[in-house]
Amino acid sequence: MEYRIPLGRSGLSVSPICYGTWQLSPKFWGEVSCPDIVAAVRRAYELGINFFDTAGAYGDGLSERVLGQALEMLPREKVVVATKVYHHFHPDGRRHGDLSGKYIAQYCEEALARLRMDYIDLLQLHSFDVFTPMAETCQVLDRLRQAGKIRSYGVSNFSVEQLRMGHAHGDFATCQPRYSLLDRRAEEDMLPYCAAQNVGVLVYSPLEHGLLTGKFDGSETFTDLRKNSGRFQGERFRKLAAAVRKLQPLADKYGLTLTQLSLAATLSHAAVHCAIVGIKNAGQIEEAAGALGKRIEREDYFAIRVMLQE
Repeated sequence: MEYRIPLGRSGLSVSPICYGTWQLSPKFWGEVSCPDIVAAVRRAYELGINFFDTAGAYGDGLSERVLGQALEMLPREKVVVATKVYHHFHPDGRRHGDLSGKYIAQYCEEALARLRMDYIDLLQLHSFDVFTPMAETCQVLDRLRQAGKIRSYGVSNFSVEQLRMGHAHGDFATCQPRYSLLDRRAEEDMLPYCAAQNVGVLVYSPLEHGLLTGKFDGSETFTDLRKNSGRFQGERFRKLAAAVRKLQPLADKYGLTLTQLSLAATLSHAAVHCAIVGIKNAGQIEEAAGALGKRIEREDYFAIRVMLQE
């Protein structure tokens, strides 16, 4: 069964589970099998997932190239592709923030070539650029939309005040904040603001880098980005892993895995439209897709929040 929802005021109709591709960043996650990603993307489409999120910064264009290869054989009008611009990367590995009008226009053309597409459904500002006036950034975004290069635009990693300023100059239709059952900071201001402004919200890291899948016992060690995260170290890691495993009876009640329970609970927040899940293989997207259409009762939802409170 397919599930589609309107993504705020973007005009885009998307699946609540979004296929994320940050894992194609060797700097953060090590090497990943590109053929496995291609197969998983196509499996996602078969399962009714039509929303795919990437960024130029993920592997300095690698993620966009792999996603473009994976989507090339699928009907373009039936998939929604989001990418992000901010990091101006160079062949020698240098990169710096850049949301100047000139760079955004250049990036859009380069991203379209890597994605093998004629237009981008959602172009997001990956971070806030303190150097470029917001009016300049919005002018080029509006020109790209008018030219049919992009359908809509949004932000990621902005503060609520930065997004508010953006709305004084442009039509930012979506926001991509970090949010999970273990990291609820966006509830303080960003999620209420987005709900009030009908801004589509697609949250990243809803499984907290795998911690909310229940596959860890707290004794594991890591060589990727998680090696520097306090949630994956020492007694804190052990306590969190144990707390997640204690959710198993609730998962059983709904016939879900812990991964599916975590995603379904995340999507229960009234302001959250989509959860972006980093997927490395077909088995992972099959499990994540099992959260589509699942509803958690109010009492159980708040019980989950209490059990995962640090």
